[in-house]
Amino acid sequence: MRRYERTQRGGEEAVVVPFRGEQLLSHPMYNQGTAFSAEARSAFGLDGLLPPAISSQDQQARRAYENIARKGEPLERYIGLAALQDRNEHLFYRVLGDHLEELLPIVYTPTVGLACQQYSRIFRRARGLWITPGHRGRIAETLGNAPFEEVRLIVVTDNERILGLGDQGAGGMGIPVGKLAIYSTAAGFHPAETLPISLDVGTDNQELLADDLYLGWRQPRLRGAAYLELVDEFVDAVERVFPDALLQWEDFKKGNAFRLLDRYRERLPSFNDDIQGTAAVSVAGLMAASRASGLPMREQRVVILGAGAAGIGIAALIREALGSAGLEGEAATRALAVLDSRGLLVDDQEIADAYKRGFAWPAALASAHGLESGSDLLAVVRALKPTALLGTSGQPGAFTEEIVREMARHVERPAILPLSNPTSVSDAIPSDLMTWTEGRALVATGSPFDPVEAGGRRVRVGQANNAYVFPGVGLGCRVAGVRVVSDALFRAAAEALAASVSDEDLAAGTLFPPIRELRRVAARIAAAVVREARDRGEGRAIADTEVEAAVAAAMWSPRYPRLVRPD
Repeated sequence: MRRYERTQRGGEEAVVVPFRGEQLLSHPMYNQGTAFSAEARSAFGLDGLLPPAISSQDQQARRAYENIARKGEPLERYIGLAALQDRNEHLFYRVLGDHLEELLPIVYTPTVGLACQQYSRIFRRARGLWITPGHRGRIAETLGNAPFEEVRLIVVTDNERILGLGDQGAGGMGIPVGKLAIYSTAAGFHPAETLPISLDVGTDNQELLADDLYLGWRQPRLRGAAYLELVDEFVDAVERVFPDALLQWEDFKKGNAFRLLDRYRERLPSFNDDIQGTAAVSVAGLMAASRASGLPMREQRVVILGAGAAGIGIAALIREALGSAGLEGEAATRALAVLDSRGLLVDDQEIADAYKRGFAWPAALASAHGLESGSDLLAVVRALKPTALLGTSGQPGAFTEEIVREMARHVERPAILPLSNPTSVSDAIPSDLMTWTEGRALVATGSPFDPVEAGGRRVRVGQANNAYVFPGVGLGCRVAGVRVVSDALFRAAAEALAASVSDEDLAAGTLFPPIRELRRVAARIAAAVVREARDRGEGRAIADTEVEAAVAAAMWSPRYPRLVRPD
């Protein structure tokens, strides 16, 4: 591993570059392409290797964006952006940041899902690290092959539950790569301090195993004790090799997601974005809906369809938010109902998944509402008259017209959040929801949708995108020096995100700020996380007047640094 070495030369910050000539031009972290000055071209043996004109980064960004924009298919744009990142990291992040609303759906959902499915067929250049069962006993050594040694942020997946697409084997690497691109763009993590990792423990996707171009560990998926032993060694290795790193678990199957989060969250600073990040952005949407409807959080009645990692994570954070609003005991239990594939969770039924049991209604409470174990969504909506309905079921069209109209009969501004993604598995379509509620619904979705016409006005559909939350949480944890990422930090993040939604946003029908404001939102969330961690005794004692400055100082921007030769 190499250090990304910063130094002071002539009173200004510079970066020490150990390469020259073609080797320098082929290194994306140092390459500045046609922006290299005449002085740099001479000093680094670049004379004659570039066209004579010297471009500004502005000019380069315009040229690079035009090249991407002329590609008609989203997957081709994804490939073009990946190629740019492989050539010039600074320019990639400049282009992504300048066109974030347009390009975020390319580097992340929904296009990244297709890229994961096609990974072995569009592969150009490796990025990140793969850990396989073949690395047992030498995972620390393998981590030592990372491009840079000062890793502060790791996103890791075992590829089993990629978005709503299931087991994608080695192709799941597209998710950590995409997440880290968002971290660097929105929260200013320097790319040299980030590392995407795939725990490639095999795949049960028979289509992949039968494909002779498949690039992954060509074995059935590792499970049970052998799987945990490999993850144990991986976590041990991270602690030893990258002791200052924050680790984000990403797209693990729900059972493993909860098991690994509980197993390691006290050992190293870590969180699961599918559980906690999804929860925070969803609760932020409910808080914004509460503002729009005028109904306080403590008076909300919430029904969640889907009891996987996302649904239970959301339920847990809603419970914390209700408690923070002063709702406890039976009132808090009654305010939240969760359904899995078998219907309403009630404690008189056998619930095999331990993580669901804490969200089962007491049988007596269900009976008092005319409900029972397994009551379906329509029955629950009729009985509870919920103010908010959230979907994480992955079942397209699960929010039917009958269900939605029943809900809207009893609530003036029903909050309806079909969060399942990608678009093909959305629980409902926003245009239908607005039609069935006469334009009264407050809608946010898990995947991007175009604005809809309702009641003579154009309604902007907000996307409950985890990208609003995880960059700011990660940045806040870094600035605060957090060692355990508690759920309270995600509640603080949700509150900060909801507060970032302007009155103009709410009037336009959206429950989230524009994506173009992602960097501002990340800074605001980071500051909230720093304060929450400090107040709970879990982070550095940073004075209120210094928090925003500390956050701003930690945020990298993709401006070309001055490059100097080693002494």
